[in-house]
Amino acid sequence: MKLAANLSLLFNELPLAERILAARTAGFDGVEIQFPYELPAIRLKELLERAGLPLVLINLPAGDLTQGGLGLAGVPERQEAFDIALHETLTYALMARPLSVNVLPGRLAEGVERERALETLERNLWKAAEAFEMLGIRVLCEAINPLDMPGFLINTAEDLKALLERVDHPNCMAQLDFYHMARQQLDVPSCIAQLAGRIGHVQFADCPGRGAPGSGELDFSAALQALQAVGYQEWLSAEYKPGDQGTAASLGWLAEWRER
Repeated sequence: MKLAANLSLLFNELPLAERILAARTAGFDGVEIQFPYELPAIRLKELLERAGLPLVLINLPAGDLTQGGLGLAGVPERQEAFDIALHETLTYALMARPLSVNVLPGRLAEGVERERALETLERNLWKAAEAFEMLGIRVLCEAINPLDMPGFLINTAEDLKALLERVDHPNCMAQLDFYHMARQQLDVPSCIAQLAGRIGHVQFADCPGRGAPGSGELDFSAALQALQAVGYQEWLSAEYKPGDQGTAASLGWLAEWRER
């Protein structure tokens, strides 16, 4: 397994353009950026090449989701906006070459039946998976806990598995975040077992608090053993809040994880 740093949360005491080299210096094998679009794709490519790191993952633009809005992918009335976001990301990815693109489902819109929202999400995921397959880029979809993000359409490993079965595209897989499962008091190893063979990417933070491993109560040893048991050999990405101490001071876990 390879370790990546989520540069939207880690090293954010630095400008985004400087975080890539900081991640390399700290000992990470790759980086991911939730929404990298403030950097021109050619500039991001140059920074990655200079640091010698792959871009593991980016998110498809999600509209107003992070500001408390509905997002795009599961909202029937926002189909045109989703299509524009998909086109923009395809263009960006041609240059930046992420290994994976995550499509966030978004929130269930008021007055929209859940089944209709799921049908919209299913079509949009299939469309994205088909488009990015031509670039050799995997499409992911993520479950997020409804405590931190109320109204989110996909919450659990069970939700995510059912969605992937609906989409039924070989280029669409699960993005599993340990924190979002633990935040709902779900057993992380059981979630991993539920998604066996469908996990394309893993993110982690401790719980409660969404801090660095060791800051909370999540049993990372059991979670990593469960990943090993299902044959997962892809990326593990640190997506946690380093706190006021700064990122460098939060990396006490990294050397031990690299030995694993």
